[in-house]
Amino acid sequence: MGWLRAWVVRIGAALAATAVAGCGGAPEGVVPRAGAPEADAQPETTVRTGAVSIALAGDVMLGRLVNDLIYEAGPAYVWGEMLESLRAYDLFLVNLEFALTSHTEPWHDGAFKAFYFRADPSAVESLQEAGVDFASLANNHALDFQVAGMLETLRVLEGAGIAHAGAGENAAAARVPAVLRAKGLRVGVVSWADYPVEWAAGEDSPGINFTPVSVEAEDFAAVERAIRAAREQADFVVFSIHWGPNWRVRPPEGFRRFARAVIDAGVDVFWGHSAHIVQGVEFYSGRPILYDTGDFVDDYAVDPEKRNDLSALCGEMGTEVVEGEAGVLLRPAGR
Repeated sequence: MGWLRAWVVRIGAALAATAVAGCGGAPEGVVPRAGAPEADAQPETTVRTGAVSIALAGDVMLGRLVNDLIYEAGPAYVWGEMLESLRAYDLFLVNLEFALTSHTEPWHDGAFKAFYFRADPSAVESLQEAGVDFASLANNHALDFQVAGMLETLRVLEGAGIAHAGAGENAAAARVPAVLRAKGLRVGVVSWADYPVEWAAGEDSPGINFTPVSVEAEDFAAVERAIRAAREQADFVVFSIHWGPNWRVRPPEGFRRFARAVIDAGVDVFWGHSAHIVQGVEFYSGRPILYDTGDFVDDYAVDPEKRNDLSALCGEMGTEVVEGEAGVLLRPAGR
């Protein structure tokens, strides 16, 4: 069964203590934040305050047959052989591709939907078993069981101590970044979706954090504001987006322009999901763009060619201190 299998890519390595003077720049493979002083202008300084490991998974769907398995085999069972590895990370982030709700009346207004995903609120115990720290809710299943189901999902996650972003009682709430803390490092996460527009939160109406995939100034301004808000509260910013059609192997050029603009706006990691398959990973300005992280836990049939049973990208981040100024480092590593 595909939901028991996973693909793990390490995007980072631990940051060793490094003397800045005489290095001629940052250590090989280490990218300081934009605007950091050149190394040859620094006195000798030790670079390291810590490192935080983070796992970014694609879609997690605990409804239907997976929900049944939780009852039959226990909440930890659904993670299979990945469980101990996931527990070892300091932070674990997922896209929550279902509603955690007891409401059973599906959404029928507006666009036709073929699939509606929900799990009983008790399924949150499965997220806790794996140490999930954050759930992205800006996606095309957050309102599968109407506004009541979405609002219950928020309450269930909050009751379990799991941070979330991307949906809320209004547009302002849906755009609030989550700020995660581990080992002294603050990781901000903003969450967006490019569909369905019918579910976009309004000034006084609940819904998801919607954005078109556009770099036009009028469209992109809200994205830039959200990134700035996250940057003001965090040392490291992750941009989550549920976007594009299913089963596309490569991102279109317009998506690549958008992702690069997001990095230029101040994001450290771009984290895409929705296509059900893993797409490419690009390093742009020294920052990783994960165009799609695929499926992680679900009950879907597995396509042997497109391999929709692969997911999970993991890495390690750290902070540097140079004469009291903190920044974020990322050392890319092999698979």
